[in-house]
Amino acid sequence: MRPGREADRIRGASELGVSFSMVGPTRTCVGCRKRAPASELIRFVSTGSGDHLRLQVDVGRRLPGRGAHLHPDPACFAQAERRRAFGRALRLTGVADTGPLAEHIRSVSMPGGTTDDPAQAPDHDPAR
Repeated sequence: MRPGREADRIRGASELGVSFSMVGPTRTCVGCRKRAPASELIRFVSTGSGDHLRLQVDVGRRLPGRGAHLHPDPACFAQAERRRAFGRALRLTGVADTGPLAEHIRSVSMPGGTTDDPAQAPDHDPAR
């Protein structure tokens, strides 16, 4: 005898990558398209109008308007830019300035005590 519809629905959810062990709201990253708890993702919204659109990070998750979510990972940001996912996720008609969002992700993902400036890096092996 074939199992009922409820069993198909539960089995189908696990095959789609939905985890019932996640607590709280889940959102999809616009970069890698993986689902994650909303607390692990950065929410951003589009501010401005016309040719002056820019993506603003919503740290408090309270800014008005349609929001989208992204992992705080430069790889996810690059993938979202390459796929042009920001405009689709926010339903924008123009091209938004991604600079503020890129700067925030870079500052969040960089471990403390590191620098991007190669002039400050030692030229020699400190172990010698």
